[in-house]
Amino acid sequence: MEDLKNVYISPLPDSPYVKPFRFNYTQNGKEKTWDLLEVHDSVAIVVFNVSRKVMIFVKQFRPAIYYNCIHPDDRESKVIDTEKYPASLGIALEMCAGIIDKNKPVIQIAQEEVLEECGYNVPLDQLHKITSYRSGVGVQGSLQTFYYCEVTDDMKTEQGGGVDDEIIDVVEKTIPEIEEMVNSPGPIPSPPSCLFALMWFLHYKADKFRKSYGRYCVECKTGNNNMFN
Repeated sequence: MEDLKNVYISPLPDSPYVKPFRFNYTQNGKEKTWDLLEVHDSVAIVVFNVSRKVMIFVKQFRPAIYYNCIHPDDRESKVIDTEKYPASLGIALEMCAGIIDKNKPVIQIAQEEVLEECGYNVPLDQLHKITSYRSGVGVQGSLQTFYYCEVTDDMKTEQGGGVDDEIIDVVEKTIPEIEEMVNSPGPIPSPPSCLFALMWFLHYKADKFRKSYGRYCVECKTGNNNMFN
């Protein structure tokens, strides 16, 4: 995942994923413009393993995060110096998620993402829609639908890690580790939608699992608190 080479910036050709355009409008009698991006809607799924009382995250390299860690002067370089800017700068910790680019029900796409990225085969009736919201409202405003599911070790039928050329690691965190993460002064290497999902889980679901931690929970607090472990 962190074997990064030949990094450079180039103009954007026609893309099936991102379409930049200018939005023109008149508001309160004043002509205005706004530069926008047309992108796919998406799904995000909170996956909690009830066998071991851990949250399932995905860890992956995000070029957008990496790019914004590069000093503006260095972005003009022909090739980005990956010694100065290692790949670790662009590693994100997220909920299982994916774009809606198939002509299928959203819940079915969510089911496929959980299997492909995390390896769990979750029946459709065990995926619960929580809400939907607009993301990136400054430049895109796409719709993301948020699901929750509880899984067991027996439901893990695949290794996970994504499909095709995706490079994804599955990361597990206990409830105390999640609480420490959301209380971090930052910058937290996670998108706002992930943090919203974690706060939702801590508010509505975590208490029933906290009671069953016992000695295991105490041991977790004294373990390795590296955010990506």
